[in-house]
Amino acid sequence: MSALDVHQAACDLAESLLKKKVEGVTGMTKEADQWRVFVEVLERKAVPDTQDILGVYEFSLDDKGDLVGYRRVELRRRSDRNVVEDL
Repeated sequence: MSALDVHQAACDLAESLLKKKVEGVTGMTKEADQWRVFVEVLERKAVPDTQDILGVYEFSLDDKGDLVGYRRVELRRRSDRNVVEDL
């Protein structure tokens, strides 16, 4: 799979599994026979939107794009680059 295919697969998996809106991919790496993709999702909508809570999830995919595992690695407010919760 190409990096673009992996990017799309991770976004599709995030929306399907988490039932949350994907904000974007914050990083991708290939290690041996697996891809690690970091996907940012909207955890909680707030008013004003600068107070939205965003979560970053790490998805591990094999070379075919199948899910190997995932976990949340970070929570933060949209307006704050500081981490709300670091897992």
